[in-house]
Amino acid sequence: MTCGQWLLTLLHERYGVDTVFGIPGVHTVALYRGLEESGVRHVTPRHEQGAGFMADGYARATGRPGVCLIITGPGMTNIATAMGQALADSVPMLVISSVNRRDTLGRGQGRLHELPSQQQLMAGVSRFSHTLLDPSALPEVLARAFAVFQGQRPGPVHIEIPIDLFDAPVASTELPPPARLFRPAPDPAGLALAADWLRAAKRPLVLLGGGCIDAPAAARALVERLDAPTVTTINAKGLLGRDHPLDLGANAALPAVRELAREADVVLAVGTELGETDYDVVFDDGFELRGRLIRIDLDAQQLVRNQQVALGLVADAGRTLALLAEHFPAPLPRGGAERTAATLAALDLNDDPAFAPFVPFYATLGETLPDAILVGDSTAPVYAGNHLVSQPEPRRYFNASTGYGTLGYGLPAALGAQLGQPALPVVALVGDGGVMFTLSELATAVEARLPVVIVLWHNQGYEEIRRYMDAHGVTRCGVDIQAPDFQVVAAGFGCQAVRVSDPAGLAQALASRPLDAPLLVEVNAAAWQQAVTCDLD
Repeated sequence: MTCGQWLLTLLHERYGVDTVFGIPGVHTVALYRGLEESGVRHVTPRHEQGAGFMADGYARATGRPGVCLIITGPGMTNIATAMGQALADSVPMLVISSVNRRDTLGRGQGRLHELPSQQQLMAGVSRFSHTLLDPSALPEVLARAFAVFQGQRPGPVHIEIPIDLFDAPVASTELPPPARLFRPAPDPAGLALAADWLRAAKRPLVLLGGGCIDAPAAARALVERLDAPTVTTINAKGLLGRDHPLDLGANAALPAVRELAREADVVLAVGTELGETDYDVVFDDGFELRGRLIRIDLDAQQLVRNQQVALGLVADAGRTLALLAEHFPAPLPRGGAERTAATLAALDLNDDPAFAPFVPFYATLGETLPDAILVGDSTAPVYAGNHLVSQPEPRRYFNASTGYGTLGYGLPAALGAQLGQPALPVVALVGDGGVMFTLSELATAVEARLPVVIVLWHNQGYEEIRRYMDAHGVTRCGVDIQAPDFQVVAAGFGCQAVRVSDPAGLAQALASRPLDAPLLVEVNAAAWQQAVTCDLD
């Protein structure tokens, strides 16, 4: 067995990898030897950035690492943006690449796809980057990668293999025994102290981030026993279930929730960075915690970032939520639901003029496809959805407006989500500006017969940046861009497409969507807003 074949065997038989994303190149042809018979599905994107975003969407929708096979040099620089997004949002991704022959590394000979140090380049967008120099070390290196995914704060891992090793023979092909890794439990004394503080609190507040999404039952049990208003960040949507009476949603940047945060005497923050794209999206440093802050995170350094911590526990979020709930055998009635309802009433999101066009938008999506996974780019409907959307479960809403904040994410990430969750409807929420970054992946959707619905909000350019320029007194430049005729483009890819201008048209398009092919639904933003305004009048 060759090193390349051994790699595929380990991925599939030891780690259960069923799908990989990649574009074959002359440097990875040997890696594809036997792939067809390996039991692993290969999906061919049209750009390596698309491969990375697909792997990201697959991982977020399933909880399993997305795996990419990428060529040397340009393949790696192309996927770096997707790895940056995954790193910012702690998404497990394994990127396996080729690199030039061992005897040429670092010599600057002008070899095909050569970089001075590919590993050094990728180290900045990964948890670690490793160059394999001995095929016998492959099981150990893969074990390290999956230890990151299973045992610590996840993120991308990069393993590069010199092209002269792919066909190198492997001395032993005995599968290593599976390792079961358990994340750390909280220190008992620290946990007891946290429970004491929370028990004595008069106005507790809970902040739950993406690190909690695999523990919905424990999260619900704790917040209900604490009877505490709870912020669930964008990556934690659905953690408490749809429209839970203690869920404030991802609205920490809005005035009423900020006031609640300032008044809280004890704040429990679990699995959240407390970063600005969740808590300060208006970018004025106005999210302030004055009470005792208890933080729980797998990453010790994260405990002391962004806000002043009073008590920190380095531990797995799910285990800690469950153990902490045991300290409260009965609910503590503190009017949490009433405080939550009053805060949401003060926010008055459904009547906020900024969100008005999108209230019927999401109502239509929810009524027509209530179980859908919503995958978003950086676009107006997504910015509104971060505040408006409530999902029944975790892993049903994610987008690129948080953390790294890249454009072009929505379409390929939705394809990855659909591949990972074929039984669920998947909707990609994209804009006419951002979709152009990865529009070529429409070909992948058609080729793989993926029934993703691409809802394209067409507002004639980069609307968010237009508003930002206007607000800061900058003359508009570079934001009024020319868009193609998306109906014609979709037809050229072999994708069904339709234009809509109001909620009724959107509902009809969603109800009649094909179940074995993608559908592009182009929403005329100006006509939609006019129709919605007329309905309100």
